[in-house]
Amino acid sequence: MAKLVLIRHGQSEWNLSNQFTGWVDVDLSDEGVKQAKNAGKLIKEAGLEFDQAYTSVLTRAIKTLHYALEESDQLWIPETKTWRLNERHYGALQGQNKAKAAEKWGDEQVHIWRRSYDVLPPLLDASDEGSAANDRRYANLDPRIIPGGENLKVTLERVIPFWEDEIAPKLLDNKNVIIAAHGNSLRALSKYIENISDEDIMNLEMATGEPVVYDFNDKLEVQNKTKLN
Repeated sequence: MAKLVLIRHGQSEWNLSNQFTGWVDVDLSDEGVKQAKNAGKLIKEAGLEFDQAYTSVLTRAIKTLHYALEESDQLWIPETKTWRLNERHYGALQGQNKAKAAEKWGDEQVHIWRRSYDVLPPLLDASDEGSAANDRRYANLDPRIIPGGENLKVTLERVIPFWEDEIAPKLLDNKNVIIAAHGNSLRALSKYIENISDEDIMNLEMATGEPVVYDFNDKLEVQNKTKLN
């Protein structure tokens, strides 16, 4: 049976300061580095070996992957980075303190933006200096697909093609895969993998630096799900 391990990146500097992050490229906090290294130790203790690694194009996820692989003596395995595994884009909320945003728009509205499956946040205009359209790592993308903001539904819609084209074929070939990404891109993957409803997915939490292990059969049906902690 093929195995898939999902790791949400360790605590970031903006997790620590309670800011909306999204596609903004912030680094891991000191605690986040510890969490990423601990994930690697847990992986090694569990005897998990991988054939392929995937991550986003954001530093906090890339470093988490590298720390985890280094601690489990697997830094050498093939690695692919893709924007499709990026965190959900929080639009004009990015960079704002979550508590201050709640003061500005109200707790209920901010909760809806954060937790609703299909409600978009206030969008960021492509002309804004903080737009991903100005970031070189997205220069090869059609400008029309660079988001100004996303909800979980839209995040899932851009994650699933990568699953279908890249990840699923590896698992079907009985290759073990590790993915280090973000709370919402991994929630989107989990929703698809486990066939979780639109309502129930909002209650799924991904802890920072905690490896989640899926075992699949040859039809990519989940046989077992385990959290390493």
